[in-house]
Amino acid sequence: MNYRLKLPITISIISLLAFGCQNAEKKELTTDNVQEAQSIDSIKAKYNTDIPEKILTPDVVETRIGTLNFFDGLPSDETVQKVYDQLDFARGVETFLSGIPATSIEGLRLGSEDMGATNSNQVLIFDELMDSNPLFLTGNTSTVYASMFLDLEKDGPTVVEVPAGSGPGTVNDAYFRFVIDMGAPGPDRGKGGKYLILPPNYEGEIPSGYFVANSSSYVNWVILRGFLVDAKPESSSKMYREGLKVYPLKDKDNQPKMEFINASKKAFNTIHANDYEFYEELDHVVQREPISFLDPELRGLFASIGIEKGKPFAPDQRLEGILRDAVIVGNATARAIVFKSREKEARIFEKGSWESGFLGGNYEWIKDEGNGGRYLDARTRFFYAATVNTPAMVMKMIGLGSQYALGMRDSDGNYLDGKKNYTLNIPANVPAKEFWSVVMYDPQTRSMLQTDQSLPSVSSQRTPLVKNDDGSVTIYFGPTNNAPKGSEANWLQSVPGKGFFVLFRLYGPLEPWFDRSWQPGEFELVK
Repeated sequence: MNYRLKLPITISIISLLAFGCQNAEKKELTTDNVQEAQSIDSIKAKYNTDIPEKILTPDVVETRIGTLNFFDGLPSDETVQKVYDQLDFARGVETFLSGIPATSIEGLRLGSEDMGATNSNQVLIFDELMDSNPLFLTGNTSTVYASMFLDLEKDGPTVVEVPAGSGPGTVNDAYFRFVIDMGAPGPDRGKGGKYLILPPNYEGEIPSGYFVANSSSYVNWVILRGFLVDAKPESSSKMYREGLKVYPLKDKDNQPKMEFINASKKAFNTIHANDYEFYEELDHVVQREPISFLDPELRGLFASIGIEKGKPFAPDQRLEGILRDAVIVGNATARAIVFKSREKEARIFEKGSWESGFLGGNYEWIKDEGNGGRYLDARTRFFYAATVNTPAMVMKMIGLGSQYALGMRDSDGNYLDGKKNYTLNIPANVPAKEFWSVVMYDPQTRSMLQTDQSLPSVSSQRTPLVKNDDGSVTIYFGPTNNAPKGSEANWLQSVPGKGFFVLFRLYGPLEPWFDRSWQPGEFELVK
């Protein structure tokens, strides 16, 4: 089966309403042994004792999916079909929301394959930084990415030798669960080291001399980031090309030659489908990985719509039609969760519109220290818009790791519009040990906004920004350069007819970010 990925689809209002607001007109009961609908009082009259009304089911009930008919609690044939259709629809929506972490990793893997990286010793490296050509969820333009995929089923225990000087690096499993950090936030603390990634349920010997991590899946993504030196990527590119090694443990004495594929300025897609093909992508992951890869709850959810290990995903015409609607509503739901969160904690500061993409303060998406269980919407919010799951993104690590803020609306609460002009003030003394940056993204693809600027971003490390007298920096946004003369480097281009949003990044965040004593300004509409 072909698992090629597609760009997000346009949401059909008619499809959104198909299962939520069906015809609610009363229909005749079709059950042969009932003549007319009984009232609750007449139902209660048939008992010897007083039956609580709250446990009884009326003969006719009006709902958001239409009229439901019963004879003494027995659903009519029409009602049975209606509620089963609704159940399949609801589970199709929830499968989309809960399956995003798996299909997102799968999208990255397929995109890497398209670029020729099919083995673990083949590395996609962005020698000249990541630009807006690839479709890559909220990538950044200010670090040198080195990306590779491990296949622990084929290769067994696999070694990743990380060179000294590497910035933040992470290994995630095939459901985007954290496996281990590498580089600066990892146990090598940027000094370099050998990491041994073990496959699921591994019971063999574990040699000494490695930082060891167990993965719950066969496929694992390794993503490393190198910092710029003198505003240039060459040093980090050289570091990875000369010092990064990946090989099966069994081949440690006969390591395969490393192959580096420059992905800069190349167009390729790494994003999961937002249409029916999504379920096919998810099925491919479920079939490939061990049963233990997912807990019984998730396996049961996916199996309820026909995605079950060892069985073909072949829904009949009825179920396929329902799932085609469900994925539309699932996609719309994910977009609402990302771009219009109803969670109060999404707001980072007491005032203003900056939001966190990583809600709950827990990389395992456990809410309120476990009291709230799995924070489902927070997980959806992050993985629909972003990649890489690591404690370093949520923990308070002064001078290490990274922190992020989403900017999606102006100071009046309106979405950012590409035909309008805005200013954004970044106050002096940004609390970032390494650097800070602002990158523009396309709300459709959640990838970098494609404009005449191949790097739609500014960075304190890379961009010759012009500062104001007070040390702050004003960034200008608009379809044409609206920056004052001499400050043209401070301008970022938008696209009329398109929206946009930004990520404000801090690498090596400092205390004023965590205690909220420092805060970026708001997007101000230039009228």
